[in-house]
Amino acid sequence: MKKKGSIVYKCSSCGYTQPAWLGRCPQCGEWNSMQECINDPMAAGPRLSSDGTVAKVKPVPLSRIEIVDEGRIATGDAEFDRVLGGGATKRSAVLIGGEPGIGKSTLLLQCAAAIQKVNPSFRILYVSGEESASQIKGRAVRLSLDVGKVEILPTLRLEDILDALDSLNPTVTIIDSIQTVYSVQAGIVPGTVSQLKYCSNELISWVKERDAVLFMTAHVTKEGDIAGPKSLEHMVDTVISFERNHNDDLRFLHALKNRFGSVNELGIFKMDSLGLKPVPDPSSLFITKRAGGLPAGVSCVPVFEGTRIFIVEIQALTVPAKGAMSRVYSDRVDGARVSRVAAVLEKQLGVKFSEQDIYINVAGGIRLVDSAIDAALAAALYSARSDLPLKESTAIVGELSLAGEIRPVAKLKDRVKAARELGFTTVFAPEKVDGAKAVARVKDLVKALF
Repeated sequence: MKKKGSIVYKCSSCGYTQPAWLGRCPQCGEWNSMQECINDPMAAGPRLSSDGTVAKVKPVPLSRIEIVDEGRIATGDAEFDRVLGGGATKRSAVLIGGEPGIGKSTLLLQCAAAIQKVNPSFRILYVSGEESASQIKGRAVRLSLDVGKVEILPTLRLEDILDALDSLNPTVTIIDSIQTVYSVQAGIVPGTVSQLKYCSNELISWVKERDAVLFMTAHVTKEGDIAGPKSLEHMVDTVISFERNHNDDLRFLHALKNRFGSVNELGIFKMDSLGLKPVPDPSSLFITKRAGGLPAGVSCVPVFEGTRIFIVEIQALTVPAKGAMSRVYSDRVDGARVSRVAAVLEKQLGVKFSEQDIYINVAGGIRLVDSAIDAALAAALYSARSDLPLKESTAIVGELSLAGEIRPVAKLKDRVKAARELGFTTVFAPEKVDGAKAVARVKDLVKALF
């Protein structure tokens, strides 16, 4: 028996192997046909031959490497394709994490039906470790999806999945979910660190050698992070987070990692009885419609997510602290950002926040990380603290420095234009563009607003 990982020499013409190099193959008589190989039965991919040998990989200068466009597969959902960067890239693995019941299985089942409709020649394999085949068929019928040609494999065993992959050679493979898959090579308990690493590596290795795409759903912890080792996120090409708003009807899809596209794009869906419906134009989706004027503590800001701009309403509330220390309650805006803006207001305007509990909310439940919300957040905090509402049809954009300066932000002209188109007659910005009122410091902003 050959030692695992040992070097052998293999004839490129007839496949004859032996432990030493020869100028001429003893079996077929070819000259200079013996190539150095590694005897590694655990090697994955189509390079592995029946005798367990794989060609030895040698370094190549970058100047000799040709850039190959792997191509993309459209999922049939414009919002999902937007987050992926224009579709799923071939030879890539995508990991989708989200809380239970948010719609991960629904999203992928809808994509499977759409891909099958557009590309009837594609073979699609749906591996389910959490639901039976009848449950998946019932969901498809309820959502009026044509998935008659989608192959369903309800199993937990990795070996069964790999056998199905080798026999079907699908273009799209869906694993729902990776935490339920186990291999006898790594034990019999699914969800352990070794199981996740081993099973994910085998599946990703298979798809990397073929013009195929692998989608895997993943469980999340109560903090919202993907469960399991962090190495799982490093192994895949794209990591997508699926979140919901407080009203339980909107769903937000955004990439945490994407080797083939931007991580700034945001996909927005609405969940109804027929599944997930994309929201192609969310420009005014996050603005609350009111019969009267604005209440105190509310301001609007145009935010830029990927290639789209929409207006978001920030809501602030300040009340006397209930304990010895004040607290910040904000799950849609980073609490450190809220504390920093409040500290700048206290320093520049003398408004006391140190004895106040601060509550921050974003209408529609969208999470904001754009630095352009600083000035609007400052206006909302000052409005809530002074109980003075802003005027209607007023939008504010700008980054706030620790010195109280309102600094320019990216795509400022586009933000102002979008606010104008949605009926905001007054826009405060760091620079005077497209009729916006320029404000240089937070003192000037507060004076102009109130």
